[in-house]
Amino acid sequence: MEHFEQFLDSLHLEDLHNAAHPSIFDVNEEYDMLIVRLPVIGEKLEAQSFGFVIEGQNSFLFNRDNKKFELLEDHFIGPYKIIDPMIDSLLKSFEKYRSMIVDMEELLYENKNIENFMADWIVLKRDILFIQRILTRTSEMLLVMVNHYRENTDFPMNHYIDIHEHMERIINSATHQLSKLDYLYNFYSARSNDKMNKMIYILTIISAVFLPLNLLVGFFGMNTSGLPFTSPEQTGTIKVVSLMFSLTILTFIAVLIWHKRSQRE
Repeated sequence: MEHFEQFLDSLHLEDLHNAAHPSIFDVNEEYDMLIVRLPVIGEKLEAQSFGFVIEGQNSFLFNRDNKKFELLEDHFIGPYKIIDPMIDSLLKSFEKYRSMIVDMEELLYENKNIENFMADWIVLKRDILFIQRILTRTSEMLLVMVNHYRENTDFPMNHYIDIHEHMERIINSATHQLSKLDYLYNFYSARSNDKMNKMIYILTIISAVFLPLNLLVGFFGMNTSGLPFTSPEQTGTIKVVSLMFSLTILTFIAVLIWHKRSQRE
């Protein structure tokens, strides 16, 4: 093991120590290095990087806790046994995002209010993009590894092709869910804009009805002489009220005619 660490390139060793290193497959004369970065869905979404060194008929896992290499029991099967359960777990855990989006979609279609829609939408968008971005690179590097060892009779091609297929399935699902999130955002925005337009429409009608009344009140509220209906007779207030009522009716009829014409158009 000491001999093995001596011929390991210092830059590669630094990469293996980096817990946030992206996926990579590096071919060298004496050994090959594979770093696989995978999302982990738990209480919070995070990512873990696993570093492998394949040398001759042996493969090693770099343990970052004790900073040492652990010899795996099998040559190529060793890394597979570590990666495969992680991908299977991710494939199952990713279903929770799909379920959350389906629930959100059903509530929107039923025209129900969704509390904190934008906050939930942003979290889903961020998490799924994070998973897609990491798995896309990991899938590419795994495919590079498969192509490199394709001619090796000891390489378990079907095992790694199966891992790659599961990764691609998650990536395709993530792409589909991101498209659905964009659609839900557009649907939510359109519904919100429609509600806002209706409110503005109602406020416009109310303003149109009361604008002539405000003008009339303002006119008779001027502190000037010679205003109509200011004679000592007792019917001035009744005449003003009748005039205001008549203006209200006329304005309402005009708005109603305009509304019917706009609907026909």
